[in-house]
Amino acid sequence: MSTVKEEVQALLDKLPDDCSLEDVQYHLYVVEKIHRGIERAEREGGLGQGEVERKLENWISK
Repeated sequence: MSTVKEEVQALLDKLPDDCSLEDVQYHLYVVEKIHRGIERAEREGGLGQGEVERKLENWISK
């Protein structure tokens, strides 16, 4: 697993040279949200594709 510094450097390398500080902040925010979501899914479990499709079908038909 990479360190936070390595992950930030990889992110910066992917962004265009003319990006704004706001662009960097947004991408860091998104990366953090993804990490938290993955950690939560590992901790609490998640739903399988079939179960999600059934729930979505029920929500749409109501």
